[in-house]
Amino acid sequence: MTSQGPVLSPAVAGHSHRADTSIDGAVRLGGAARSGLLGFLGLCLVATVVGLVVWWPPGGVTEHVADQAGQGAQFAAPGVTFPVGTVESVGSPCTDGVPDGSGCGSLRVKVPAEDGAPARTVEVQVSPDVLAAGLERGDRVELVRTPHVEGGSDGASYAFFGIKRGGTLAWLAVVFAAVVLAVARWRGLFALIGLAFGGAVVWWFLLPALFDGAPGVGVALVSSSAIMMVVLYLTHGVSYRTSVALAGTLIGITLTALMGLVAIGHAHLTGISDEAGAMLASFDADLDFQSLLSCALVIAGLGVLNDVTITQASAAWELRALSPGATRAQVFASAMRIGRDHIASTIYTIVFAYVGTALVVLMLISIYDRPLLELLSTAQLAEEVVRTLVTSIGLVLAVPITTAVAAVVAAPVPGAERPDEMPLPAHAH
Repeated sequence: MTSQGPVLSPAVAGHSHRADTSIDGAVRLGGAARSGLLGFLGLCLVATVVGLVVWWPPGGVTEHVADQAGQGAQFAAPGVTFPVGTVESVGSPCTDGVPDGSGCGSLRVKVPAEDGAPARTVEVQVSPDVLAAGLERGDRVELVRTPHVEGGSDGASYAFFGIKRGGTLAWLAVVFAAVVLAVARWRGLFALIGLAFGGAVVWWFLLPALFDGAPGVGVALVSSSAIMMVVLYLTHGVSYRTSVALAGTLIGITLTALMGLVAIGHAHLTGISDEAGAMLASFDADLDFQSLLSCALVIAGLGVLNDVTITQASAAWELRALSPGATRAQVFASAMRIGRDHIASTIYTIVFAYVGTALVVLMLISIYDRPLLELLSTAQLAEEVVRTLVTSIGLVLAVPITTAVAAVVAAPVPGAERPDEMPLPAHAH
């Protein structure tokens, strides 16, 4: 190999997560570093299993909330039902928003037979934003049926509850799965299975454990570790390269959790900044919302951490395979040049993802006659700013940590020619 450096494979010049087993076999591993890596991951596995056993809740989410909040956890009063009907006609918006008896601001909905009552067509008032959503004849809506109210033709009254969107969500999910499978094939299938496993951990362990009073940071670390151990190996294959990415991810998760605890305490965030938080507090007054916020910070950083750590591990492995004689410092420096570009693009992703989801809130506060810095200090925005900055700090620190671990584990080959430098394209990441 000449001093000009190796010719880079597409996996290094671009953004690759591929699990090429030929590359894994071409890389020499340092004995002590490999043992240290396996020992660290073994300790993490033991800690994860212990955490799952200790904090595994005796009941599910619904059972625990019912025990804690009693009747307050019921979604509606006894006897109230939620029939789904078909829209037969849509009224025009009312002048000045006030119904005038002409059917304005209302929907005529055909309700199926229920509880011995025959099928009927009812008229329900809706808000202007519902009319603006573009409802048409044949659309499905959900109503609230309250029995034994004077004035109803069958002793019941009806009110609008919401639009049924299950069909749209279903075809979007099908298209998403089809696109993933068509483009990523087996890797896509494994990714979807991993995603389903992550959702199962959140629903059947993380949420019930939080309701059961387990510490938020501990539950988040255990859940994240369990998810990443399965998802990374399932999606990217069982290899030392994947193990390096897993180690970097776990370290990044831990740093994010510690930084989150410090930031939440220093900013005096309560964890209750919106209507959903207040409603949850009314169901279970014993919940520690600062702890829940710490948990949310850790879970929010999982996706981006996984992305950067697997990329850095793959980059270091490719570089080592192409330059067996390069020093560990050379591999680290070259892989970090990839990582710096990746950091920049991922931070943009984090920030603008929040801007997109909070666009309406941002528009609302932009019309207030208050300085921007004061608005950022409000509870709702401060939580999101802390969430964004903490997860970004964990992301940035995970890049050099993962790269360093990969450079140490992927050892140089004794006697192989050592390149003077390992140049990379400036745009590579």
